[in-house]
Amino acid sequence: MIRFGLRLTLAGGREALVRLAVIAVAMALGVGMLVAALAGLGGVASQNDRYGWANSTIEAGADPLWWQLRIDGFDARTVGRVDLAATGPQSPVPPGLPRLPGPGEYFASPALAELIATIPPAELADRYPGRFAGAIGDEALPSPDSLVAVVGYSPAELSQRPGVRRVGTIATVAPADCPGGCWAGIPTSGLQLVLGVVAAALIFPLVILVGTTTRLAATRREQRFAAMRLVGATPGQVGVVAAVEAMVSAIAGTAAGLVLFLVFRDALAALPFTGAPMFPADLALSPPLALGVAFGVPLLAAVAALVALRRVRVSPLGIARRAAARPPRAWRVVPLVAGLAELSYFVGRRPSTTDGQIVAYLSGILIVMIGLVVAGPWLTMAAARIVARRANGTAGLIAARRLAGHPQAGFRSVSGLVIALFVMTVAVGVMGSLNADKAKEMAAIGSVESSVLHTIFRDGLPAPTGDPVPAALKSQSGVREIAVTRRPPADQPPPRQPLGEWGWPTALASCADLAVMATNGRCAPGATTAWVYNGLRGPDGWNGVWPTAGVPADRLPSLAVDSIVTYTDGSRAAIERARTTLALAHPMMYSPYTDAEWNAESTRTFDGWQRLADVVVLAGLAIAGCSLAVGVAAGLSERKRPFSMLRLAGVPLRTLRRVVAWESVTPLLAASAVALGAGLLAAHLFLRAQLEISLHPPALSFYATVLGGIAASLAVISLTLPLLRQITGPEAARND
Repeated sequence: MIRFGLRLTLAGGREALVRLAVIAVAMALGVGMLVAALAGLGGVASQNDRYGWANSTIEAGADPLWWQLRIDGFDARTVGRVDLAATGPQSPVPPGLPRLPGPGEYFASPALAELIATIPPAELADRYPGRFAGAIGDEALPSPDSLVAVVGYSPAELSQRPGVRRVGTIATVAPADCPGGCWAGIPTSGLQLVLGVVAAALIFPLVILVGTTTRLAATRREQRFAAMRLVGATPGQVGVVAAVEAMVSAIAGTAAGLVLFLVFRDALAALPFTGAPMFPADLALSPPLALGVAFGVPLLAAVAALVALRRVRVSPLGIARRAAARPPRAWRVVPLVAGLAELSYFVGRRPSTTDGQIVAYLSGILIVMIGLVVAGPWLTMAAARIVARRANGTAGLIAARRLAGHPQAGFRSVSGLVIALFVMTVAVGVMGSLNADKAKEMAAIGSVESSVLHTIFRDGLPAPTGDPVPAALKSQSGVREIAVTRRPPADQPPPRQPLGEWGWPTALASCADLAVMATNGRCAPGATTAWVYNGLRGPDGWNGVWPTAGVPADRLPSLAVDSIVTYTDGSRAAIERARTTLALAHPMMYSPYTDAEWNAESTRTFDGWQRLADVVVLAGLAIAGCSLAVGVAAGLSERKRPFSMLRLAGVPLRTLRRVVAWESVTPLLAASAVALGAGLLAAHLFLRAQLEISLHPPALSFYATVLGGIAASLAVISLTLPLLRQITGPEAARND
């Protein structure tokens, strides 16, 4: 029967070949995007793990290294740096290095080495004392353009620095969290939750696409299967033939989709989804992934073909009849409500573990998606009955009556688009709310300075006393003013005098320094010391008096330094020269930075995830568009004989086209409205449960995108209407 099924599929004439080609093309597009998405998810995790070695914290091991992770910067770009010193011959070697750098040597990534060779030494190269020992290999670089340095020191020198630790084992994966700070990367816990939702958002539309494509020309095949039963074929043999037909096109589409992915892999790797491009090797088509897609998609197509036959009952005499379709009941909305209720339950009850969060939120989103598909026929029937009562023309009445009698068939063609709209709404709602929350946070922080360098001495680590300002910095070109804030002594608790939303100041500064600084605050008359923020600025719009501190000015030099605030002329050269001088004088984990640079790094990461959300939305819409086109075409093929009879009875072709348009638009609009509402509600519940923020109303661009997606869907429907003239000729009216 397998050979017979292959003959029917490949030698069934022009119609069979066209059907095979259409299904294969739709499958290729869907599989290609799915494979790209799954490989991209693995690539994101692989890229994240490339940060792991620099975040090593395990002390166990022979001859542990003295190790200090440092986060440097250059021109608003992050520079990852590790200072290390070997304690013996068995000290571990980080990935990407042929050996450990000795004292006075450093290795650099190709991108950083190129900058060092082209930028004036005072702005960058002087931060890395000694000679360049070689380039760092790709296995230690998260991205082709990563700026990374590994600098060698003697154990006697490096062991005396604050914040240095001993590392005996080099990490190979990203840490779950970084209590002491990480060099870039995304905590694995948050990454897993995001990737789980993204994978579900892409796989679900593909399942709908597979189910839709297998029903193309279903009526003709069911009649053929009835003829097979008439000549003695068993139901099992008929099922084998149906499965073979579905698998042939699915195998062709899957193979083409895998080829499409390989062709465009390099271009996909260059897109900075995580804020930085990937190596093409990170988008690896791993054997489990390739085998899972290669076998899973054809198997899914075969199952869908067998399920499609369950409504066909073929008698021993070969007379095919369809099982009576029961009208959908109102209980179909129960799964949709259950999914939203499940998300509501976790508001205020967020699971404490990552796995618990994945189960809670991903299951809720999936239940809502399933609920939309289950409730779709009932919504279609309800909308069709409303249209039937209000229809004024023949086309609207015919379409409404057919939809009311067969709502499952009417909803099937638009189900993929409905799911895509739901996914898009959730993605845009979540990302838009995060963006709005970030903008609110930025407004609370105040204007972002790009000319003031902050050198922060972290709490919990020893800090210098006396004058911490390097002598070279005081006379450096482009440096205007320098001030030092101090940690308060134990006998001076901070004042309970908040300034706006910033809370109360926690650092001390000399009023003599404040008098010459470009700040928006001032000391009280007669005061010599004031409570300030370590950036020496208050909230935007505030221009008041700093609280007076009860610490004499001459006592400040004996207190530990809290920060050094360096005002520059804002030029890149001045900022980088000052950063070099300060980093050499105070080698800490975080090098001096401006507020603009601090926010630029988080903005790049956020923008990368925004791009990832956009790709998910576009991929989902593209898959849904394929489902819609195939579904409408399949519907026309199934009804070509009734339409031919109507044409022979004198119904104009334009009326039939209106019938098809009404049958497609009615379930599309009805289910889309519910999908948009459910998507906004699901996004709000997720934000409240996971992040404790509320949904921000989507911008007008969101609604424009929705209308554009619906308009594109209508365009797809209109492109199928010319098929009516070709498939409803007089020859289609006769019984086969």
